[in-house]
Amino acid sequence: MTIYCANKDEVSALTNPLLSHYIKLTEFLGHALGPDYEVALHDLTDKNRSIIAIANSHVSGRQVGAPLTNVALKILMDKSYEESDYRLHYRGVSAEGKTLRSSTLFIKHGGQLIGMLCINFDDSRYQAVGEEILRLCHPDSFVETNFQLIDDQVRETPPTLSPAESFHNSIDAVASDAVNRALSILGVTADRLTPEERVQIIEQLEAGGIFLLKGAVKDVADALQCSQASVYRYLSQVKKDEQG
Repeated sequence: MTIYCANKDEVSALTNPLLSHYIKLTEFLGHALGPDYEVALHDLTDKNRSIIAIANSHVSGRQVGAPLTNVALKILMDKSYEESDYRLHYRGVSAEGKTLRSSTLFIKHGGQLIGMLCINFDDSRYQAVGEEILRLCHPDSFVETNFQLIDDQVRETPPTLSPAESFHNSIDAVASDAVNRALSILGVTADRLTPEERVQIIEQLEAGGIFLLKGAVKDVADALQCSQASVYRYLSQVKKDEQG
């Protein structure tokens, strides 16, 4: 098992002191749960480099210093953490494309969200073992018919419904992934977007919290093949519409 965390100077300088206690918890859970469970500790002080400790990082492929995910950014925007202390069993996708079961504990202090402790479970090995056991009792066609269908349903979840959590080590990858998802929903490529469609995409990205990441405007502009000034203009329009 691999455990990575910020050094002591970085922890004392960059994080809320309360979060330093969760670093050992991250290490403990990584050992206790085993190599199929990634445990990641996020400090919301710096959303661009939020991960300060991570165990079994091979599950998502991230490292210390990776930014918040699309799901974490959305939680910050919709403030769903105010109504709950955790979120359980939502879908994530690993760097290798494997479906993960993800859960997040909201770390609060004085009513403010200061961090997140996330567990991402890769159950692919157990699914494979389960299928092999079933094949001892049933023809292969039974497994293929009943279990491949379930897998297909997971893969074909409409992108408009609760998008899966995606994991990246840089904000440009987070922004690009969000733009590509929005383009997929519209069914167009960036070079064929109308101004109205660009506004629609910016509205989706704003609601998803992408612009909480510093520097995301540039990355979004690159992905949409337009200028940063245009993105700022579209953002201003979206905010005016929201206020109206």
